[in-house]
Amino acid sequence: MTEWVKGNELQKRSAAGDLGGTMRLGAYKAALKKDTRIADIYGDTDISERHRHRYEVNIDYKDKLESCGLVFSGMSPDGLLPETIEYKDHPWFIGVQYHPELKSRPLDPHPLFASFVEAALEQSRLV
Repeated sequence: MTEWVKGNELQKRSAAGDLGGTMRLGAYKAALKKDTRIADIYGDTDISERHRHRYEVNIDYKDKLESCGLVFSGMSPDGLLPETIEYKDHPWFIGVQYHPELKSRPLDPHPLFASFVEAALEQSRLV
């Protein structure tokens, strides 16, 4: 980040500077794989979600994790940052790098929350 607002004042630093933080903050696009649960939930393969974190999944482990059944179902548009993961053979196992709660409202839940509740209800019928 080279600019941010602190109070009502714009703070700046050079792109080459490092203040020890790598906060990923704000809306970022993601490309979802077709025929994945999360793409079905969104009804689209191009999404934008809000982030607020300092951590990323190490892409160096992608092949190893996928060989164990994990699906990297969403990536940053440049293909470098994992955004979403899921297991196909699970009733509802989705992990996201972003914060869907930031776009959710009491009477208008984020699609991921609505889908999770639907999956939980379906599973409760099987018990």
